[in-house]
Amino acid sequence: MELNLSESLVPVVDSGNCTYTEAWEWLSSLQPTFLALISITGVVGNGLVLCVFCLQRKPCSVADIYLGNLAFADLVMVACLPFWAVTIARDYQWNFGELLCKLVNTAIAMNYFCSVLFLVLVSVDRYLALARPMNPSRLRRSSWAKRMCVGIWAVGMLLSIPSFLFRTVSYFHEAGVHACFLVFPHPSWRIQRNLTRIVLGFVIPLPIIAFCTHHMVKALKDGSAVALPGVKMERRATHLVLTVLAVFLFCWTPYQVVRFLDTLEYYQITSGCFYGHILDISLQVTTYLAYANSAINPYLYVVVGKHFRRRAKGVFRKLLNPVWKDSNMNITYGSKWSESRKDSCILEKRIVPVCITSVGVQLCS
Repeated sequence: MELNLSESLVPVVDSGNCTYTEAWEWLSSLQPTFLALISITGVVGNGLVLCVFCLQRKPCSVADIYLGNLAFADLVMVACLPFWAVTIARDYQWNFGELLCKLVNTAIAMNYFCSVLFLVLVSVDRYLALARPMNPSRLRRSSWAKRMCVGIWAVGMLLSIPSFLFRTVSYFHEAGVHACFLVFPHPSWRIQRNLTRIVLGFVIPLPIIAFCTHHMVKALKDGSAVALPGVKMERRATHLVLTVLAVFLFCWTPYQVVRFLDTLEYYQITSGCFYGHILDISLQVTTYLAYANSAINPYLYVVVGKHFRRRAKGVFRKLLNPVWKDSNMNITYGSKWSESRKDSCILEKRIVPVCITSVGVQLCS
């Protein structure tokens, strides 16, 4: 969904007999439905996760703070996808103005950086909780976790500034539409963007996540640590975190690999019409696979996180409690009224008026 000036709106690779438009048209026909599906499921799922974290009775743990911010970043991203679903359905005609063109794509770019950094933080938190349970750290305090989250949002916004500056809406004569596209002042900016995403979004976080994951799995296999206070609860949360990390790597690793190959193509290390066509198609497919991660995460909490399910039940029971109280009061009042009515009917049947006369006791008429 990032279009440069050198690319047409329905990309065509044409060099001699090398023309591929049918595949692009087929892919463009599937994109709006897929984006709409991701958006709907992501908004519902991440919205419910945020409700549980915000309305639960107990204060949020450090892991809850990180996962809650991750859910909010995913929610912002999936809320932006309908703009592109509508745009692609209209052959890339952008009808939402230049300001939204900048804001929507800046929010999508922020989601990428913020998501991976929040996962790094939650990995470090699980490592400290399981591998070093007897060594308290400032990083495991809620106040420090909140400060770290503010810092990550600031970093994500800083790294997304190029998307805000260089996104614009312009008219394309070939397609006859006003398109929201990304145009850099120099082709080298494209390489800088690719390298920034690969290094800061994958190369640096991956070893940290791998190191923490190794020690988390090692600690989970160590049965002697279960006797320590609080470790059993930490183990439950760690299973959820490991699942979220595995799905994240599954969804985002292909995107990073294709981005790296796109960088090699710029230096003409790999070239060719067919190769360029495959690379462009792969970039689109892996991008949507990465976007799907934002819709999958909240349902992992429900499927894997037993503790989360328990908290969700408590929150919804709390929300529905006034309704249940009213219904119970109505049922109680109705039962009491029916019982009193029943007693009065019995009394009416049993009480018989009598009159005492000179003859004796007789029924009164």
